[in-house]
Amino acid sequence: MSTAKTQPTDANVADFINAATPLKRREDAQVFAQIFAQVTGENPVLWGPSIVGYGQYTFVSPSNPKHTGIWPKTGFSPRKAQQSIYGLKDLPEGAQLLPQLGKYTEGAGCVYVKKLEDIDLAVLRRLIAIAYAREDETSM
Repeated sequence: MSTAKTQPTDANVADFINAATPLKRREDAQVFAQIFAQVTGENPVLWGPSIVGYGQYTFVSPSNPKHTGIWPKTGFSPRKAQQSIYGLKDLPEGAQLLPQLGKYTEGAGCVYVKKLEDIDLAVLRRLIAIAYAREDETSM
């Protein structure tokens, strides 16, 4: 049985966020960290080298049920070009609400936001709450 390569680490999340560049990405990441912590009630954990995650769940890959692992319920990564936000569109309720977020683009497993001012923070909070409520997956 294979597992996910990205795992939780003991790295200091504040140090990671404070090292983000450019300055605008760092400032937005600090606000994201506050919002995610408030909504989830969790302390952040750095997953791999670059994902700030909140909570975790067990997943089963739909394409290969032998591939299982743990993954953050929700989180973000302050990438140089934009913020990557995880978990917002994974559940049907989140996918339905996502168009109300504001200006964003989508990747395979995440939502990209260039700047905090482009999105509705009340909708972001609701999306985070939906993602955080997810339960462990069982075999498909």
